[in-house]
Amino acid sequence: MLKYIPAFLVINMPSSTVIKAFFREFFVKQTALRETEPDLVMDDPEKVDAYSRAGREDGVMAPVYLFHCAQICEVIKPGDTVLDLGCGPATQLAMVARLNQNTNFIGMDLSDEMLSRARKYTTEQNLKNMEFQQGDITRLAGISDQSIDAVMSTVVLHHLPDLDALECTFSEIKRILKPGGGIYLVDFGHLKSEQSIRDFAYQYADRQAELFTLDYLYSLRAAFWPNDFKELYQKHLAGAGKFYKTLAMPYMMAIKSPARRELDPDLRNQFKAMVKSMPDFHQTDLKDLMLFFRLGGLKTNYL
Repeated sequence: MLKYIPAFLVINMPSSTVIKAFFREFFVKQTALRETEPDLVMDDPEKVDAYSRAGREDGVMAPVYLFHCAQICEVIKPGDTVLDLGCGPATQLAMVARLNQNTNFIGMDLSDEMLSRARKYTTEQNLKNMEFQQGDITRLAGISDQSIDAVMSTVVLHHLPDLDALECTFSEIKRILKPGGGIYLVDFGHLKSEQSIRDFAYQYADRQAELFTLDYLYSLRAAFWPNDFKELYQKHLAGAGKFYKTLAMPYMMAIKSPARRELDPDLRNQFKAMVKSMPDFHQTDLKDLMLFFRLGGLKTNYL
């Protein structure tokens, strides 16, 4: 048993939900099971609307998207063609595209409703460096071998039904990626305790639609076990990037390639301004994510 609170928790003071989950996950044995999501493709307009609202700049997922945007900006370059697997309503993709207007982006999703929202949103944002395709991320039909400069995917892979589908996706990424290309694939990691899963899902239940809270709960339950995720990464993508997970409680895990561009001071200033404009509770969530990923080896150079 730990006889003291780790210094990094005292100094950085994460949210109470994170602290409780940290100690629970550190000590408990695995009791939770992976449960495939009820809806593998989100086409219901009400669910899509709840998901979209949660991810916008003032939504509960905003700090998560900002963190991943900063990571993605390190592995893409001007002139690249970047494929976003499971782009959804394009919240994450639009954020990245706004900051990288000399890069070309392709958003792919299986859901017609999601793609409709994505096209509408990017039109409203007046973004010209994006296009969309309907497609299955486990079979990237129509995309040639070694034709994509970088691949990104943000909290999408848990939607896949099983490890065979995840392996097909990793294999397809390897096929289409150019030598030396960039990758940033991030998803939830499965937690050992159902109580930890529920704590994360309901942390901001008073600030978000009930449909989003339930979707978040189902997503955390559907997350792959980190060891399974890492094993398939090592089989197909070990040469393209490195595997990371948040310390002690792997509520998030990522595969990231080495940086493919020099750090841009102007871009860094834009990120600082975006963080400063966030409410305090969003900044706390962002610091939590940065802390636990940093302790897991993944730095955040733009934040």
